[in-house]
Amino acid sequence: MSIQDIVEGKKQWRAHAARVKALPPDYQIVYKEMQRYLFKVGPISLSDGSLLPGIVDFFEEGVAAGKGVLELIGTDVAAFCDGLVEDSPTCADVYQASISAEPGPDEK
Repeated sequence: MSIQDIVEGKKQWRAHAARVKALPPDYQIVYKEMQRYLFKVGPISLSDGSLLPGIVDFFEEGVAAGKGVLELIGTDVAAFCDGLVEDSPTCADVYQASISAEPGPDEK
């Protein structure tokens, strides 16, 4: 990864954060909770994927339609997030697979 890639990544993250700050306060609170949850249990590809920007797109559409954030996702934020990443391998899945795998010849 070059310096240019790092700088570009920071620019993209700052633009993303600005979009989040432009959302109404209730949407911002729910987004931050979703982000916190996904960073804990989310998919491995979270950092290089389009999941978080996709959530912001979804929220912006909800704001434009005049809907409340709970009308869009329901009252269980964790269940909504789990539905988003149900087919993606998570860090917990990788860890679980590593501890349940048979030990190799070097590990016996």
